[in-house]
Amino acid sequence: MGDTPGNVGTGIGSEPTLDEQIAAYQREFRDLDPQVEQIVSALSRLNRRMNVAYGRQTSALGMSNAEWEVLKALVLSGAPYQMGPGDLAKRLGLTPAAMTHRIDRMVTEGLVTRERDESNRVRVIVELTVEGREKWLEAMRMATVFEEDLLQDLSAEERTSLGNVLTRLLRRVEHAQPDAGGRLSDLD
Repeated sequence: MGDTPGNVGTGIGSEPTLDEQIAAYQREFRDLDPQVEQIVSALSRLNRRMNVAYGRQTSALGMSNAEWEVLKALVLSGAPYQMGPGDLAKRLGLTPAAMTHRIDRMVTEGLVTRERDESNRVRVIVELTVEGREKWLEAMRMATVFEEDLLQDLSAEERTSLGNVLTRLLRRVEHAQPDAGGRLSDLD
């Protein structure tokens, strides 16, 4: 378990290296499997750093990660890129109130529209705007460059193997905790 580039030592206030973290855990919890801890900790750190990178990209586009999640949900729904606020809230693991707040901001920014369904006046439809789709596409372009750079040292076979292994792990977690797809809180 060697240090990886960017995983520098423990100056005051800096994060310990993976080796230092695992050594401390083993010191305090003797039953720890260092191989398992290395994998889980590396995945956690990678996820956190990727989220920061994506956050910088969406910020450069004038939107938040929270808004990106709404745009993504609408795009994934397929043309005409419409969903009800309740469906969006459920998909993103938010309360209806938190979703309403997010949609309010996005309507003001021109990323989505919110209209009453003409066939059912009780139902509200949130729809992706042309500007919202353009922001989504630009974020995807930026993410693609970042992701290709991230994986540049892996061969096609390694990428395939890594994708398969991570997908198996994801399926195991999704099976064991099917309700864990959303957020832990509505802090937005």
